[in-house]
Amino acid sequence: MRPFVPVLAVAVVLASPVWAAPAPAWTVDKPASKVAFSSSFDGGAFTGSFRRWDAAIRFDPANLAGSSVTAAFDMTSAVTGDSGRDEALPQDEWFAAGKFPKATFTARTFKALGGNRYQAVGALTIRGVTKPLTLPFTLVITGGVAKMNASVGLNRLAFGVGQNEWKTTEVVPATVTVNISLTAKRAG
Repeated sequence: MRPFVPVLAVAVVLASPVWAAPAPAWTVDKPASKVAFSSSFDGGAFTGSFRRWDAAIRFDPANLAGSSVTAAFDMTSAVTGDSGRDEALPQDEWFAAGKFPKATFTARTFKALGGNRYQAVGALTIRGVTKPLTLPFTLVITGGVAKMNASVGLNRLAFGVGQNEWKTTEVVPATVTVNISLTAKRAG
């Protein structure tokens, strides 16, 4: 009767709805992908992007329970095309990149919304502050190539981005829009 107990334990774990086999891995095509942001400064709109970032993606629309994403953004790599702004962003008043060199987004929960629309439910960490984030995105998979687009507004003040005189919204609004355009190929 003892051999039956381990077999039963394995069967219970495998049948559990919490456990799911990992979804297939995807490799990001960096030249075809972009992580951008937009805001304004004293009423003048500007855009920027992160030159260095990486993402570990496992995703399958038929296996959302086994899907996951972990993305890391090098906070010293933000560029906007304005040298003064680009020099200021990594400093302590903004990203504090010396102390917090990376921002991360991790999601292990996904929801299908229909029509190639999904939500990734996870957590975003910037400047050592972690907040829940639901990232809506569209995804089209053709053969072994996936194209994903997402746009989300982030409250920079919730993460401490903008210290001292920049804590107000008089010159720089609280909401920064992040736009992601990603192309990935199924690994293996």
